[in-house]
Amino acid sequence: MKTDEIRNRLFELQDQKYRDFQGKLIPSADPDYMIGVRTPELRKYAKELVKEDDVEAFLCELPHNYFDENQLHAFILSELKDYERCMKEVCRFLPYVNNWATCDQMSPKVFRKHKKELLTKIKQWLKSGETYTIRFAIGMLMEHYLDKDFDPAYPKMVARVRSEEYYVNMMIAWYFATALAKQYDTVLPFLEEHKLDVWTHNKTIQKAVESYRITTEQKEYLKSLKIRKNG
Repeated sequence: MKTDEIRNRLFELQDQKYRDFQGKLIPSADPDYMIGVRTPELRKYAKELVKEDDVEAFLCELPHNYFDENQLHAFILSELKDYERCMKEVCRFLPYVNNWATCDQMSPKVFRKHKKELLTKIKQWLKSGETYTIRFAIGMLMEHYLDKDFDPAYPKMVARVRSEEYYVNMMIAWYFATALAKQYDTVLPFLEEHKLDVWTHNKTIQKAVESYRITTEQKEYLKSLKIRKNG
């Protein structure tokens, strides 16, 4: 399907009020970059497009002109059922991901069945130097490797990431806060031994304390580990 046809359809689904709301959530984006299609509508449209043989034309036409096109692209990739094809398309798309929403909402279902292969790619993405590629890698570790597939080596991988980028450091904090909720005893030493930079360390504690999955006693102890600016 031609990109122009898809874009026209997105404008038919436009909601101006939602567009204004989105602009506040992604302040770095130019208002003219937003069409304003609600997420449920984008997901529904993606499920229609993924069945089309010629959707490849849209996936290949990068970079896209609009945020909503990037969102649609991410949702289409999330629906692909062939792992090799999906991974190829994700790797092609990641360099063009330019905001946290597209990054975080791209979650291919097929990855759940290919965790060994996925882990190899995650290690590569963590070293990419690209803000949203790194963020995506950490997000995949958080989504797929904190339960039965957990290994203490994984938080070590995340803790080694050093960045000046807010959206990378926020994802690291999110990862460790979630890891504390699921693997508390294994992950706690990363805070006790100051394995993270100060901002990310404190942000991890803040997010963990806000979690309902962490006990009151654990929260009190985590608060005691906060690093004060005066040392």
